[in-house]
Amino acid sequence: MKKIQVLKNVFAANDQIADFIRNKLKEKDIKLINIMGSPGSGKTTFIEKTIEITNEKKFAVIEGDIETSIDAERLSRWNIPIYQINTGPFGGDCHLEASWIKSAIEEMNLEDVNIVLIENIGNLVCPAEFDTGAHRNVVVLSVTEGEDKPLKYPLMFRRSHYLIISKIDLLKYVDLNIDNLIENARKINPDIKVLKVSAKTGEGIEEWKREILNL
Repeated sequence: MKKIQVLKNVFAANDQIADFIRNKLKEKDIKLINIMGSPGSGKTTFIEKTIEITNEKKFAVIEGDIETSIDAERLSRWNIPIYQINTGPFGGDCHLEASWIKSAIEEMNLEDVNIVLIENIGNLVCPAEFDTGAHRNVVVLSVTEGEDKPLKYPLMFRRSHYLIISKIDLLKYVDLNIDNLIENARKINPDIKVLKVSAKTGEGIEEWKREILNL
């Protein structure tokens, strides 16, 4: 029982900070979007495309990884503020916590930002457990990952507002029934919005842009 209480206290403290972040950014009309997914699902590429097509907005990125700044360095060509969080010093946590997001936001010039994108650590479990203070949660799932992932990792899909099915241009090469994938996602979360996206062909990118602009 004591261990359960400690865990509850950890989540309660995190949620309190997350609510503070959400409210603070809302007051300044800044949107915080938390992008989650497996390693290799296409999160970084999706962020690049988001920045590229939505030039009406000013972006900042919070980049989460256990080690290295490879993805942050890749995004640096867009000349936007990037804040690297490595969880290796904290024991290699497989998620980002609200307190770390708050620290990054405190370093930002919020007068020069419209949208903050979080690239959470590559994992379909832990990132969904911790509220980052985001106004929208996005899960990126590539067509190579299979149609059963929403059923195997339900919390990720239950807490996400958007399912981005990435690498849709590879669909003809993989054994995936995309209708079954969408059906499985909606079994878990009937309200989840589904977008089929290809960074290579541009499919679905304009639809995502409309979503971003209407947040």
